[in-house]
Amino acid sequence: MKAIMVVGTTSHAGKSFLCTGLCRILARKGWRVTPFKGQNMALNAYVTTSGGEIGYAQAVQAWAAGIVPRVEMNPILLKPQGNMTSQVILKGKVAGTTKAAEYYEKYFEPGWSAIKQSLTRLNLEFDLVVCEGAGSPAEINLKHRDLTNMRVAQYLNAPTLLVVDIDRGGAFAHVVGTLELLEPEERSLIKGIVINKFRGMRSLLDSGITWLEKRTGIPVLGVIPWSSQIFPAEDSLDLLDKRDRKPRGEITVTVIRLPQISNFTDFDPLEAEPSVFLKYLDLNDSIGHPDAVILPGSKTTISDLIALQKSGMARKLQDYVAAGGTIIGICGGYQMLGQKVADPDGLEGENEYCQGLNLLPVSTLVTPKKITRQRQVIARYPQGGLPVAGYEIHQGSTQITKPNDREHFPYQPMFDDYNLGIVNNSQSVWGCYLHGLFDNGPWRRAWLNKLRHQRGLASLPTGVPDYREQRETLLDSIADLLEAHLNLKPVLPG
Repeated sequence: MKAIMVVGTTSHAGKSFLCTGLCRILARKGWRVTPFKGQNMALNAYVTTSGGEIGYAQAVQAWAAGIVPRVEMNPILLKPQGNMTSQVILKGKVAGTTKAAEYYEKYFEPGWSAIKQSLTRLNLEFDLVVCEGAGSPAEINLKHRDLTNMRVAQYLNAPTLLVVDIDRGGAFAHVVGTLELLEPEERSLIKGIVINKFRGMRSLLDSGITWLEKRTGIPVLGVIPWSSQIFPAEDSLDLLDKRDRKPRGEITVTVIRLPQISNFTDFDPLEAEPSVFLKYLDLNDSIGHPDAVILPGSKTTISDLIALQKSGMARKLQDYVAAGGTIIGICGGYQMLGQKVADPDGLEGENEYCQGLNLLPVSTLVTPKKITRQRQVIARYPQGGLPVAGYEIHQGSTQITKPNDREHFPYQPMFDDYNLGIVNNSQSVWGCYLHGLFDNGPWRRAWLNKLRHQRGLASLPTGVPDYREQRETLLDSIADLLEAHLNLKPVLPG
């Protein structure tokens, strides 16, 4: 089985970035290449055509490789939900919920079996597997049960790249320390070091590289310059790097940074809009006067709703809407905008019930059955007739409160499927279950134009391509950057 492995000295070293670029580089060279991450812990998920959940980063890597995302690319997905517990997604489907201390006892064997089965299937269809590790391969307290770093590399006998983030400082110590903590058979697989996020004069690094290569006996195969490219984030820590990263636009959209925020990759298309300033707001911050506020998805809707209330953000959002502001809730955010959320079986945690923000006439019951599916619908608002594509990931059933006088009910369906979401008649409060909504270029522009009109700004053209075309340009630019600064010959099969 032909494979390349990428591991990092730390989390956020650039493993996903590097694997994504490798997939695009190799695909452009004519390789049939697929991404793979044995185990991912993330709250950003994507739903495949088969209805299975995988990490969103693996979906992006699949698109970089020019192929359709599938569950074999990420056979284990852990979705943290607080109190040291995670929902376990095995081969795309919910396998259960487990505490950290019990996870490996219960899931190590079935997890390793799923990893091997997935690799076998991918090997039958592709020339090369680009494998991504998780965190660090040198966590000595975890190595004996690590499912996704050097265990995979050894199983595949894969030449491995070790990537380090030099922007955070301590890069040389991180590299040397990581290598020192690897077993000899693990270290022998490390064929190259990649220094990522370098700023400044390249020549100033030369003496350090010479020392590092002499000290470790491993060549530095690339020094990747720091890049401001908007790249899909793996977890909420990456949101800290997104703040104020571009000049303020003509309109401001604020995303509430929930404690268990999920699928905030939904908002990458807004961040890519030149006229939009997208900012993330902590619960204790003042809302100010943005043109719109987004309540994003959440892995634990009730606990995040309680956090909104305890912090005072719930009242701030209600006052913001009462003063004429626009708010949209996606998935868990949609549930929070309703009258109540109930979880009688404790599927999300210890809290069984919570009052919502009472901004939409809906109530949600968290149920064991999880809905994961792709959708193609027709929008009714803000502009009727627009085709919209996206996907659902939610463990709850939301019912619209039936009014006595339906003829004068001041709410309308957002799409031709009433169950996907509703909007009030003034189009100031929106709620829906559709992830990937803003990926749809014409719909996104129609929604932004409504905000622009409220400011007296001219409309933007709505005949624009979907975000996937912008993403393709981004993926090419990542590949171009890596190709210019990375020597892949020592790790590519002969």
